[in-house]
Formats: sequence, structure tokens, C-alpha cells
Amino acid sequence: MSSAVIVDIVRTASGKGKPGGALHGLHPVDLLAQTLKQMIERNGLDPAQIDDVIAGCVNQVGDQALNIGRTAVLRAGFPESVPSTSIDRQCGSSQQAAHFAAQGVLAGVYDIAIACGVESMSRVPMGSSTAAGGDPFGPLAARNPEGLAHQGIGAELIAARWKLTREDLDAFSARSHERAAAHAADGAFDREIVPITLPDGSTHTLDETVRASTTAEGLAGLRSSFHDEGLAARFPEIGWSITPGNSSPLTDGASAALIMSEERALALGLTPRARFHTFAVTGSDPLVMLDGVIPATHQALKRSGLGIDDIDAYEVNEAFAPVPLAWATEFNADQSRLNPRGGAIALGHPLGGSGTRLMATLLNHLEATGGRYGLQTMCEGGGMANATIIERL
Repeated sequence: MSSAVIVDIVRTASGKGKPGGALHGLHPVDLLAQTLKQMIERNGLDPAQIDDVIAGCVNQVGDQALNIGRTAVLRAGFPESVPSTSIDRQCGSSQQAAHFAAQGVLAGVYDIAIACGVESMSRVPMGSSTAAGGDPFGPLAARNPEGLAHQGIGAELIAARWKLTREDLDAFSARSHERAAAHAADGAFDREIVPITLPDGSTHTLDETVRASTTAEGLAGLRSSFHDEGLAARFPEIGWSITPGNSSPLTDGASAALIMSEERALALGLTPRARFHTFAVTGSDPLVMLDGVIPATHQALKRSGLGIDDIDAYEVNEAFAPVPLAWATEFNADQSRLNPRGGAIALGHPLGGSGTRLMATLLNHLEATGGRYGLQTMCEGGGMANATIIERL
């Protein structure tokens, strides 16, 4: 069987996901279009050869409505013959886009595909898709008579069930910033970041969400984000330890991966950088919601025939600090390999754009360190998770 390979993978630098953030003035279509155009140009690829563009985006309303993938493809100047679709697997949307693109290559229906993602949380805030009203969870009342809860409660439940203290969470979060800041200073992100031209003509190239001065002591002074007396009665085990400091910030950003069959890449004179080794996706408890990374990883390791010690680096999305910490506990994982360049707590979490962002950082780390295998997993709203193992070539 032919391999599905990554020829290139890029991302934008993060912008704070609020008015005044570095990327707020840029329409999300332009944010993704610039990312796509630069990736194609730096590989000298004729975009007419692309079979499909699969775009992850969570809040597909407002500026991100009506198939933002297709709009961005046209805005990037690709031929009208290049199709695109936009998908929503919550925070794992662009990781799922990479799965679909690679699986299309493996199935022989694509020679060249792009997996990408975008989210402008400053222009299309979380929850925008339900702002018009409606009750999307209403039909689940019979299955969950006490009702579901938001992701913050899921993070609190994970912290409680894995006996993670506030000090554990804050120390991990400070380390995320420390690692991200150190790698940024060393130029480690330069290959994966494409410069974005802003409306005033300036360019954005530095992650705006990284705070080099962050310390665990400073984070300890922040108040709980989600404390609620009504929910406290329902969940007495919760310690209310989740704060803005040990959660990922609201973020604007985009990312994209150029995925091909190995034969097509070589025929075009392009160098495959990694191949897709294993895919997994699973559902989990929709109340706890964020622990799906554990069964997804078990599934990926079983399918791959690899053990956790065979993996040279792990990217476990830092939606909230308890998620990667619980994952590391479950697998007895070497924490020096866990998010070694920092994670979403520092680098940001632009929802639909996060999956291929993590993959970009993971691949560049494997290349810089000589690692062979990398594992990426992402918790997702509604109780799901994707896991991917890539092999550096």
C-alpha cells in the first residue's frame, strides 16, 4: 500500500482571541487563505493539482459560515476546480481533517490533499453557533436526565478523579510557557510559522499568547473560572482548581498540512517529511468530555504495535492542564517528551486550527531531535478524541 506523507505543514503565530488581539482585524477567510497560499508557494506546487482541501472550523457561523474552506481556497487564488469542505469535530477538527486527507490518499481517491483549520475566536466567539437560540442537547435529556455540563466542569472532574492538585496544574502550566518561550527564543518555531500580513501592512510572526514571565507562584493567585454553587452540590468532589492560568487562552490562528502519496511527492521532486502511521478516533463520556484522549491513545498504540516508550514525543492538547497530566499518569509517560515545546496553555488553542498546529510543532520537534515516532491526541467537545501517530522520514 502507498504511504500517505506530509510534505509540508505550517501554522500562523497565535493571536489573542479578543478585540485588540494581533489577528482580530483580519477576516478568518483571509487568515486561512494566506496560510494556504504561502504553503503552496514555498513548495512550488501548482494548486490546480490539489484534489481536495479539508478545513476544520468549530464555530461555522458569522464570518466563518458557508463553508469557510471553499471561501478561503478561492480567496487564496486557487483555481475554481479545487474543491473544499469544512468539518467540525470540535477541537480536533483539523486533526480529523488530516485523517480524512491521509485516508483519502491511502484509499487512492486523492493524490494531493490539504488538511487545514482556522478559528478567529476574537470575531466569532465560543458559543456563537447557539447564539440564535435553540436547544441542541434537549433530545439527550432521557439519556442524561441531570443534564450535561460545559468543558470547564469536565476539566474539574478530571482533576478530582486523577487527584491532581491546584499546585500540579499551575506548575505544569508555568512549564508550558517556559518551554514555549525558550523554543521561540531559539528560533525553533521559525520553520512552521508563516508570516501573516495584517490590514495595516505589518506582519505577524510571534505567538502573542506566550508569557515568558509566567510562574507557578503567580498563577496561584488566580481565582477559579467555573465555581458555581448549583454545580458544587451536584459534583461535591470538585476542588474548583481550574483558572485562566491553567487553561488554554482564547486564540485566533490557522494551520495547514500538505499531504500526498509518497509516489506523487517524489514525482514532483518534493521530499516527504513524515508518513501517517496510525489513526484512531473514539467517543467518551460526554459529561467528563475531555478524557477521550486516554482510550484514543490506547486504541492507537494497539493498532500500531508500538508501546508508549517507542514514541519519541507526545502532543496532548492542553485545553486544560488536567487533560495532559491525567493522560501522562495513565500511560506512565515520560513528561520530558510531553509537549516538549510547550502546549496550548502557552501557544494558544484556536479550536478548528489546533489539530494541524500541534502536528506542525510535533513534526518539527522530531526533525530537530532525530526522533522517529510522534503521537498526537486531542480531547473534543461532546466526549470524543482523535489520536495520530506519525513517523518521521
